[in-house]
Amino acid sequence: MFCNGRTALYPINELFLSRQSVYALTGEAISQEQLMTLFEAAHWAPSSYNNQPTRFIYAHCNTPEWQNLFELMVPANQTWAQHAAVLVVTVSKQTMGPKNTPSPTHSFEAGAAWMSLAIQAEIMALVVHGMSGFDYEKARTSLCIPEGFTVQMMCAIGKRATQHAEVKLLERDAKPTSRKSLEEIAAAGKFSFNE
Repeated sequence: MFCNGRTALYPINELFLSRQSVYALTGEAISQEQLMTLFEAAHWAPSSYNNQPTRFIYAHCNTPEWQNLFELMVPANQTWAQHAAVLVVTVSKQTMGPKNTPSPTHSFEAGAAWMSLAIQAEIMALVVHGMSGFDYEKARTSLCIPEGFTVQMMCAIGKRATQHAEVKLLERDAKPTSRKSLEEIAAAGKFSFNE
């Protein structure tokens, strides 16, 4: 299967190939309803014991909260993410249940929620670009994230630009990333990867 310059050896839904973390965004706002639709998809992700440990802290562009999230990012991410409609910090609760039992899968579940959000965005013709290039400790303090939660990642949500003042961003987006071979990520019976 071939889509968007990417090739899959086995039949998968085209959404997995077409989803891309692009850099060239329009700067247009998205509605609260659109954003809540993304979070709706995220909160239906699989969850151990239905614990649902993932939390999303967000800011729409042109709101008082925006600058606080924007200033968390490294300068390289600020250059393109300034054109996002929404910035989001994802955190996950490290424990579950009334006894606060340690949750060994909270990070895994946050990843599943993020992927659900990203696929829903693709369905809605929106872009979700995940990133680790931000100050995790500053996020904890400036967003009032309590102990017992792990800061996982940030993402920028917006609309893909087909024209952009920075041509290099469009050129970068025109070259979708590939993936490792299946032999490098899946092995029968035991860990047998060349790391």
